[in-house]
Amino acid sequence: MKTKVYFTDMRTTYDNNMLDKLKNLLIKSGFNDINFKDQFVALKIHFGEYGNLAFVKPNYVKVIADLIKESGGHPFITDASTLYSGKRSDAISHINVAELNGFNSVTTGCPTIIADGLKGNDYKEIEVNLKHCKTVKIGTAITEADIIISINHFKGHEQAGFGGALKNLGMGCGSKLGKLEMHSGLKPEIDLDKCIACGMCVRNCNQKAIYMDSKAVIDKNKCVGCGECIVVCPQKAIMQKEADQSRLLNEKIAEYAYGVLKDKTHFHINFITNVSPNCDCWSNNDLPIVPDIGILASSDPVAIDMASADLVNNAETVKGSILSEKATTIHDKFKCIHGNVDWEAGLDYAEELGFGNKEYELIK
Repeated sequence: MKTKVYFTDMRTTYDNNMLDKLKNLLIKSGFNDINFKDQFVALKIHFGEYGNLAFVKPNYVKVIADLIKESGGHPFITDASTLYSGKRSDAISHINVAELNGFNSVTTGCPTIIADGLKGNDYKEIEVNLKHCKTVKIGTAITEADIIISINHFKGHEQAGFGGALKNLGMGCGSKLGKLEMHSGLKPEIDLDKCIACGMCVRNCNQKAIYMDSKAVIDKNKCVGCGECIVVCPQKAIMQKEADQSRLLNEKIAEYAYGVLKDKTHFHINFITNVSPNCDCWSNNDLPIVPDIGILASSDPVAIDMASADLVNNAETVKGSILSEKATTIHDKFKCIHGNVDWEAGLDYAEELGFGNKEYELIK
């Protein structure tokens, strides 16, 4: 049976702006049927690295939080600390970046709580007993929430292919040790013909796993597979070597998402706007690869990601974007940008685990 995924486009009128359209989308999709009364509701979002402007705007979050409060719920916005070096690797710097990007109790209508504590070590292990993980290490605030609402900026991702609901739930809710577990086994390779020994990868590696020996060299014993070097390399000389690595990552993300949602009421909202080539973790977002498409809502994280991927792949390419630079007939825009990525492996596995369905009905 196909899962219902509800969709609204970006067209507006003087009496029906995007905030109105989001509220209407949520009501039509059954969001208000959730029993929020006296429940702690985690609104899982990515605040965006400072300098990246593609993240979901706080104005949208307030619409969601206000609906929850009208139903007697207690919402809070949350994210977990990053594994890589950056401005969100502890709770204080993370909240500072969130506020610089416009997220505070006034703009969102609810408080901000960093899920895994001050230094990223506050987590609980949830037993899942799955193929890759026996337990998953999830930020405590998320494990203690009664309801999970994922608010997802749908975009490309350099290791997973794209980031949507599953990525925001799995990787985004994992503690630092959880993120390390998901990235373990992902060791990038350096194309020495492309490397110009500029040192960008060395300066940006939080694990001190890269050094120079005429060209860049990765110490595989120190590398945790976070992928920061892939993004910062100006020559695109660093990459995942095999699609199997992407498959492994996406399956681990699915297992973590399974643990996050286990025994909890949940709902998911994907914003297909400012569809940047890479994750919002980076301090830039580049030109979107497709025009703004709209907002999706569903109780199914797999169906909403599948629908989002289809909408992006069927959209026209933005002239001047990284996609327009690639002379290719590849229909899959994420594989066109990132090469050896198997993004569908995560959706297939999540469907196998029984918490989603790739078959969907899109309802406008």
